[in-house]
Amino acid sequence: MPEENGQLDKGRQKGFVRRFLDMPPDSVPKTLFVAVTLCLVASMIVSATAVSLRPIQEENKLRDKRINILQVAGVYEPGTNVREAFEAFEPHVLDLTTGKFTADFDPTTFDELAAAGDPELSRALTDDPAGIGRQSNFKTIYLLRKDDGSIDKVILPVHGYGLWSTLYGFVALESNGNDIFGLQFYQHAETPGLGAEVDNPRWKALWSGKKLRDDNGDLQITVDKVPPPAGIEYHVDAIAGATLTSRGVDNLVKFWMGEEGYATFLANLQAGEI
Repeated sequence: MPEENGQLDKGRQKGFVRRFLDMPPDSVPKTLFVAVTLCLVASMIVSATAVSLRPIQEENKLRDKRINILQVAGVYEPGTNVREAFEAFEPHVLDLTTGKFTADFDPTTFDELAAAGDPELSRALTDDPAGIGRQSNFKTIYLLRKDDGSIDKVILPVHGYGLWSTLYGFVALESNGNDIFGLQFYQHAETPGLGAEVDNPRWKALWSGKKLRDDNGDLQITVDKVPPPAGIEYHVDAIAGATLTSRGVDNLVKFWMGEEGYATFLANLQAGEI
């Protein structure tokens, strides 16, 4: 009996396959089978492609970030070997609380976004003009030195919310920690032709030579349509037709250059303690 039942089950299985193969090509079972098979094969191909291309994507993102650092520091030219040129920059992980460098993290691998999500390495902001939610207690900054070893430029990462997106970029300061050499964003999703004008070379050029603080040490840098009472040396004209994006840039620059950001570090820099 068991042998007969096995043969019967086998016969039924063959009968099902045969019945399926004998169905018309446009039958519902065959149509569903082909659709499901195609979906499975396509998903496997897409997944395999995504995994295989991830290292290339990460390398391209790193290269783009380095190019932006070179550009904001004024040392990038078309055809520049990015890897070699970037070797002139010293990355350091900065403790925002003390304004001093820390050796607790490797600056070449430190992940600021991950740190911002770690309660042990970050803090929730109650006064949050930049709209970033949580702030990492540590930031990777970059120093560019002259041939004699003295500091030439200081490159500080900044980010904050504009109109539609978080803008990520860098502010380059002169060695005195107060004169702005340049500002550049490398990632955002602002409106093309309006807020996206933060990428316009003419608007970026307005930042060169501006000052962060007045002689009393008060933060005065402003992005607005009207210069502040302190004077035009602290003023960058707002982008026409992009009031909210301009306000976002104003907020994020003031936040990061202020007491919650790099103020302690910049004071140490000016005191010769860096």
